[in-house]
Amino acid sequence: MIICIVIIIIVIISIISITIVVIVTKPQMSGVGKPTTCKDAIRRWEEATGLDASSATEINLSFQWPPIEKMDNAFNVISKCEKLTLSTNMIEKIAGISALKNLKILSIGRNLIKAFSGLEPLGDTLEELWISYNSIEKMKGITCMKNLRVLYISNNLIREWNELSKLSELPNLRDLLFVGNPLCDGFETEAWKAEVARRLPNLEKLDGELIIRSEDAAPSSGQLSKAECPPPLLPKSPEQQ
Repeated sequence: MIICIVIIIIVIISIISITIVVIVTKPQMSGVGKPTTCKDAIRRWEEATGLDASSATEINLSFQWPPIEKMDNAFNVISKCEKLTLSTNMIEKIAGISALKNLKILSIGRNLIKAFSGLEPLGDTLEELWISYNSIEKMKGITCMKNLRVLYISNNLIREWNELSKLSELPNLRDLLFVGNPLCDGFETEAWKAEVARRLPNLEKLDGELIIRSEDAAPSSGQLSKAECPPPLLPKSPEQQ
């Protein structure tokens, strides 16, 4: 009888303890789950730096916790910004940047972005786009970036040559970081570099290495595709940026 009473008391104490833990931790968990807004991120940056965002030319909003999930018109207050960093958040779509007429560098790597849509307002000004480690499969929308010189788009999901070839419509593109996309798989480094150089004749740097072109070298005939290649060598692992 005594043993039964002790067991009942232990069970009751356990239930009470669990209830208290749930009540105490639930508000904290709710707070963690609420995403950081762009407005709040800008305010935090001002508090951390002591600077006025409205006059700043370089603003870093990376590594927000909780992460930023949506870009919005809060960026209207940073119209003088020339370099904006939003990397390592959980942004799914580019938006709210129509006021950033002075922006030259946009760093938005390590997010959840699937497309270039939303970049159109920066078509005449943006010079560098750092968008590695996202979920981009198609290059649709990139061709509006006529002044783009640098594109870091490594470790995305691009797997087709016709998508990479769209970059030939960017007359000023000189530096491309593309390693880590499925399209690279199965190609030996030199063969890969040669084919990209052929398709993008204005490119000067690929995956962190200068492209050396020989004027006497005969251009390759036809298009190099995975189906046309001999059995591929194991791909090398060039150092990523």
